Amino acid sequence: MALYIVVLLGIVQGAFMFLPVSSTAHLVLTQHWLIAQGADIPPPDSAEMILFDLVVHVGTLISIVIVFRRSLFRLIRDGLLGLARMRHQYRPLPLTIRLALLCALSVLATGVIGITFKLFFEAVFARPAMIAGTLTLTGVLLWITDRLPPRPRGLRDIRVGTALGIGAAQGLALVPGISRSGITIAASLLFGLKRRWAAEYSFFLAIPTILAATLVQAVELQAAGGTTQLGWMDMLVGLIVAAAVGTGALYLVVRLLYKAKLRIFSWYLWLLAILVGFGLIPLGY
Repeated sequence: MALYIVVLLGIVQGAFMFLPVSSTAHLVLTQHWLIAQGADIPPPDSAEMILFDLVVHVGTLISIVIVFRRSLFRLIRDGLLGLARMRHQYRPLPLTIRLALLCALSVLATGVIGITFKLFFEAVFARPAMIAGTLTLTGVLLWITDRLPPRPRGLRDIRVGTALGIGAAQGLALVPGISRSGITIAASLLFGLKRRWAAEYSFFLAIPTILAATLVQAVELQAAGGTTQLGWMDMLVGLIVAAAVGTGALYLVVRLLYKAKLRIFSWYLWLLAILVGFGLIPLGY
């Protein structure tokens, strides 16, 4: 791909990864628009383009590490100290280790949903009109989320059922138009988690989930013969751009979430859904 296209897609991913408006939908719609303009890029539903989408998602994981570095450091430190104390005498499982196990359950639930409906999810990449419906649904979720009263539960109150429920919700975000951050934060709040912990659990959960999805897609692409139009330099540039832009976007969305102002994105999503649904945005499909 041309360098400007790689940079553009990296910017789109970084800008929209954490804004609860579905970065995947914006990537796919941008790719369809580029094709309509005559750009020489692989189809959005091709294995190599889906892998590129996942790689720029990995770039935004770097943003999570940067923004939440103190919380991540504290969790890792407390987990290691807790394990060291358990070697000398019996103690309850450290919160960090317990959260890691719960995240693993969430990822498992996501994987079950993803594998079960993989062909359907990938088909949506080729159908921008279907994305109009999923964008509308995400807007409704954000509106409901902001209307919820203060939630009472903290990280220690997360149970197995909660982890599985959030993971299943995240699985639905494999559909373009369903925001991963939006639906997991909404699910966390509906399960009673306070806004701060809903955000942190959602973004921490993104790390193993996106890494696992990227690895699976890379293996599938390699088994099919490797990339054609896309090289690893394209992937690297897209990753770096997404990481840089994503850091600023994440700082913004965290502030809005804590103030319960995510519904401002609902209007944007509904407008975009109308434009896509009625063909008012020229797309090559």
